[in-house]
Formats: sequence, C-alpha cells, structure tokens
Amino acid sequence: MSFISKWAGLLGLLAVIVIGDQIRINRPGHKYRLTVEVTTPDGIRTASGILAVVPDRNYNRGGRTTIRGEAVFVDLGQGRNLVALLAHQQGTKLDLDDINYVAVRAYGATRGNRVSFTDINRQVGIVPVQGEVIPVLVSFGDVRDPTTARLVAADHADVVLGDGYAIRGLTAEVVPNGFWPIDFGGVLGEPVTRGIEAKLPWLAAPGDQAATALKAAGLPATGAVEAREAFARK
Repeated sequence: MSFISKWAGLLGLLAVIVIGDQIRINRPGHKYRLTVEVTTPDGIRTASGILAVVPDRNYNRGGRTTIRGEAVFVDLGQGRNLVALLAHQQGTKLDLDDINYVAVRAYGATRGNRVSFTDINRQVGIVPVQGEVIPVLVSFGDVRDPTTARLVAADHADVVLGDGYAIRGLTAEVVPNGFWPIDFGGVLGEPVTRGIEAKLPWLAAPGDQAATALKAAGLPATGAVEAREAFARK
C-alpha cells in the first residue's frame, strides 16, 4: 500500500467516524405528530404537523433539548384560521421549551404514569393533548398581517373565531424516526413538517414580524429570533 493510499484510507475512516458522531448527536430522540381538530359551521377541519425532539447529546452536556418543525396551521375556511404555536404560556412568560415535552406528557397523562424520553418511542396509539399541555393557540384576521393576531382560548374559541367554532381536540402520536437524516418520506420515514411561511408570508420578511404577531395577541416577546421560534424551528 502506498503512502498516499494509506493516508487516504485513514482520512476516509476519520470522516466516517465524524459523520457518524454528528448523526448520533443530531438524530431525533423521537418524533410526534401534533394534530388539531376544529369544529366549524361547515364541519370539522383538521391539520397536523410532524415535530422532531432532539435531546442534548453533546459530550459536555452544555446544550439543551431542542425541537424541529413548525406551528400547526388549520385553515378553517371563510378566511378563518387557527395556529397552534411551538410555545406555551406560563403566567406572564412565553415558554419555548415545553413543546419538547408535549408527547411525553400527553402519553404520561393517558397512561397514568410518568413516561420518560427513553420510553417514549415504545408508546403506541393516539393520545389527547389536554389542559396545560395544549400549546398557545392564535388566529389571524388577515394571514398577511401579523398585527391581526388574536389569542384563542381552547375552551372558548368562538369568542375569537365566531359562533359555531370550537376546538374539538388536540392529539399527539409518536411516529418512527425513520432513516434520519434521509427521512424524505415513504419508507424512509416522515420528515418534519415545513411550509408555514407560505401560509404566514410575513414570517419570511425581515424585521421583528414574529414579535409583532405575539404582541398583537397579548403575548410576551423578547426579540426577533426568539419570537420566530414560536412559529418555526430549524
């Protein structure tokens, strides 16, 4: 074996090790489908999104659990909509981390016992998302204008959406991780849901548009980058 071939082999092996370690670090711990169902005068409208939860696997454990995916946008017809944000409201604060634990807590509440991150992929079936586990819900009078955002109460959606509208329910369902990072669909596994910018076009515009939307809904916002995380995470 020549000197060049030897070093090429070692570099190739090193590359495989580095890539494999990055896959280990960044591979989702679990994925779940968040579904929102709304009763309307014209029937039930439903939308869902796949979210991927990635635990902190760095060697120094100095990071935090993160999520990939987007808010769930439900087109209710008649120009109405409902959006389940990637956020929860904790008193006067907007919590952007609790969305990581929606599936874990929903299955735990249904099963009647605590479900851990290590056990979540063993859970099967669809479970309700209720009470404090429900993320923040908002509606836009005009999807092109972030200042038209209004906070929607899960038990009194008609106050904002109008007579005949009600939240029928939210559910969570653990789905397979698939062959991440090539989970492009089908047998490879379902990718996280993308496309919220097409439904809320101002999200792609520069500036603090996401923060503007949160403030219009009466929600706290602490900056453009953090506010945008209520709508989409990479």
